[in-house]
Amino acid sequence: MPPAKKRTRSYDSAKTRAAVLAQFRHVREGVEALTPEQLAGPTRLGEWTVRDLAAHLAWMVDSVPRLLAEPERGQDRLALLDWPSVTAGAAERIDAFTRGIDASDLPGLYARVADEADRALEAASDARLLPLTFGTMTLADFLVTRTVELVVHTDDLNAATGAAIPYDRQAVAACTRLLADVLAVRAPGGAVEVRIPPYAVVQCVEGPRHTRGTPPNVVETDPLTWIRLATGRAEWSTELDGARVGASGERADLKDLLPLMG
Repeated sequence: MPPAKKRTRSYDSAKTRAAVLAQFRHVREGVEALTPEQLAGPTRLGEWTVRDLAAHLAWMVDSVPRLLAEPERGQDRLALLDWPSVTAGAAERIDAFTRGIDASDLPGLYARVADEADRALEAASDARLLPLTFGTMTLADFLVTRTVELVVHTDDLNAATGAAIPYDRQAVAACTRLLADVLAVRAPGGAVEVRIPPYAVVQCVEGPRHTRGTPPNVVETDPLTWIRLATGRAEWSTELDGARVGASGERADLKDLLPLMG
């Protein structure tokens, strides 16, 4: 896939940092309340148990201090809007690493990760370049990707356990906006307006561009439904039939464009 050419939306770094730490606190509290039976239960993520998923969530935040401790590199920059595409190719590596995490003491693991992430972020610059496997990314951009990982996998945890772990509003906002912008990059154009109130509106799909008045092709849904569609946790037809997605106009069909990442 060619590199993203769409100008990346700006994010308030202070809000993103706070959102990552807040969502991780929610997850930590939820995981610590799970019973051994719940932790041994299945998830919708293949063979992963709830314990595997909890370990993966800890790793997603642990990656911040770990990468900040690495030497800085300036080459092979990875655009924020390209991140969902490159992660798909790392599924086997991610699975192997997750299964290798010692998750026997989840409260201890989460306490260490929370402490190290707090301390690392206190002194780190937004412009600090982090050496990811697929290229370098600024800390500010990488933290936006952490909101996606945390929100999506919090939803996975809730689906598996019924834990009702809350979602930080700013984390959901950043996750929603990034995935909406990825859609606009994957299907450039102005024929369809996708509305995800209160966080995002994007135009996409080739065809006549709408300039004023009511757009002829509109898709509208709520943030969590959008996130589930964009990450393959929900099917377009199911959400449409259940009235969790509204679609009007002959071009307002996104089923062939979804999911954006798995």
